[in-house]
Amino acid sequence: MNKKRILIAAGLGLVQLTVSQSANAQDSLQLKDVVITATKNDQKQSQTGKVVTIISKEVLERSHGKSLPELISEQAGIIVAGSSSNPGLNKSVFFRGAGSAYAVVLIDGIVQNDPSGNGGAFDLRLLSIDQIDHIEILRGGQSTIYGSDAVAGVINIITKKGGPKGNTIYGVASIGSYETLKGTIGLNGGVDGFTYNVNYTQNKTNGISEAANPVGNNAEFDKDGFRTGALNANFGIKLDKHFSVNPFVRYYYGNYSFDGGAFVDAGNYSILKNVAAGTNAKYEFATGKVTLNYSYESTSNDSHSSFPSFSQGKISIVDVFYNQKLNDKLDLLVGIDNRVMKLSSAAAAPKANIFAAYSSLFLHDLSVFNLEVGGRYNKHEQYGENYTYSITPSINIIKEVKLFGTVSTAFKVPTLNMLFGQFGANLDLKPEKSQNYEAGVNFSFADEKFTLRVAGFKRDLKDAIIYAFPAGYVNQVSQKTKGFEVEPAIKFGKFNLNGYYAYVEGNEFNFVDNAIADYLFRRPKNTFGITAGVQATTDLYVSANYRYFGNRTDGNFSTYTVDTLNAYKLLSAYAEYSLANKRVKIFFDAKNILNTKYNEIIGYNSLGFNFNTGVSFNIR
Repeated sequence: MNKKRILIAAGLGLVQLTVSQSANAQDSLQLKDVVITATKNDQKQSQTGKVVTIISKEVLERSHGKSLPELISEQAGIIVAGSSSNPGLNKSVFFRGAGSAYAVVLIDGIVQNDPSGNGGAFDLRLLSIDQIDHIEILRGGQSTIYGSDAVAGVINIITKKGGPKGNTIYGVASIGSYETLKGTIGLNGGVDGFTYNVNYTQNKTNGISEAANPVGNNAEFDKDGFRTGALNANFGIKLDKHFSVNPFVRYYYGNYSFDGGAFVDAGNYSILKNVAAGTNAKYEFATGKVTLNYSYESTSNDSHSSFPSFSQGKISIVDVFYNQKLNDKLDLLVGIDNRVMKLSSAAAAPKANIFAAYSSLFLHDLSVFNLEVGGRYNKHEQYGENYTYSITPSINIIKEVKLFGTVSTAFKVPTLNMLFGQFGANLDLKPEKSQNYEAGVNFSFADEKFTLRVAGFKRDLKDAIIYAFPAGYVNQVSQKTKGFEVEPAIKFGKFNLNGYYAYVEGNEFNFVDNAIADYLFRRPKNTFGITAGVQATTDLYVSANYRYFGNRTDGNFSTYTVDTLNAYKLLSAYAEYSLANKRVKIFFDAKNILNTKYNEIIGYNSLGFNFNTGVSFNIR
């Protein structure tokens, strides 16, 4: 399918459709009234000009057959490389054309980070959909609120919390292709002043070979799957009507198999462990509140291969912020943030500290006008100081039409491996900095039954850090990215239809050409998707999803060339039947890559046809 045909298909989709961020949800609560916590100001979506997507609880409950990387990859402008490939393969999140290290993952509003990795990104494979209540996605530079790495966007994962008084047992059990087994069991409830939610997920799959079998080789390659376990415990203690403390403990374990190269079979495996503990505490009064977030996180990766390695990083985060309602139209946010990162697996256990102070003003519902203005000061132990800012206006021209835009800066600090590691370390590295522009329009008609959002963006990244052999890590020249997203949706009674078209182009340094090139590895210029769902009966819900990913490039390190990979298409279907007053649901999820050998040039295999079926339950 060429670019012209893609644009025609997108146009036809726009004629038939119109917008929504999370197709199936919000029957009782309109999207404009959904409160977004990721802005740290508990804003309604109608009060912000940021591009926000909400993956609701209802959508998550209809996604038990998916992994978290698969679900994230269904959103406009986000590509999770390997989400449809062998399960043991690492999943890299490419956000609006940015590299996989330029998006921040939050769990319950607290930054997740792996200081031992070259990018520092949190591994999305560790967290199960069954443990998540909903997800907030903020596109664009968010460093003013969340600091380093929030260059292209933020994914805020809200986990399940305590339930009503008494005890509720809930869970999911499923079986699927490639000898996949998954089970989640949880218990939640509460008494006066105390709530809790404790759940555990075990997941196992044999998967398929990570390496592709070379032409002429008839020996069968072994399968590369994984085994994971995830414990998530949240507690809520209300000490009085003003003061609450919410401690948490999380433990994730993953054993992933991988091969020795694109076309080389091997019995390699890595054991990934992540432990986190901390608390959220709030003191609320008539016109404001003080919030404390504290987290201690340790991540280790023990890799067994021809080049064995062990890495472990630790990070502690203290984030204290104060919200004050100055009047009915104006809110103030001020906060301080301190992070201590340590590469504990290295001989000298090097560490770095970054301290920040930030503030934002939120002007909302001033006739037709909303405005957010914020700034952040950062002081890093190695490179010194830097600053960021964000300006986000929005105008409701009429009730049904909103214009929005953002001008912001963002940054990414050099990781501990870049500063102190064994290979190419450079203590003179500066932070990577970006200048971001964003603008768009949102239409909403017929009480949000017909909606459309169009957003364009441009990002200029300076001082990008690359590994230049033999010099090591250095700050490179600028990189530029631009694109747009169109998200339409429509809802007729029990039937809903939504879609997206996303375009992105840019340049970046790649290790094949050893230069800045005018293409982005693994990120297609064109992506397109449609989802249709219907509540066929009171108890039966069915949906289908089609997605298209255009041609893209990748490095072929067998021939040291840049190869073009063919476009591919994904088709999936889901059905759910409710029993016992909807407390028990039987589900079936199936998906197929319509051209299965889409990555055979550089040795990646895809799952082809894949299914999961199972049951979820909620018993009080």
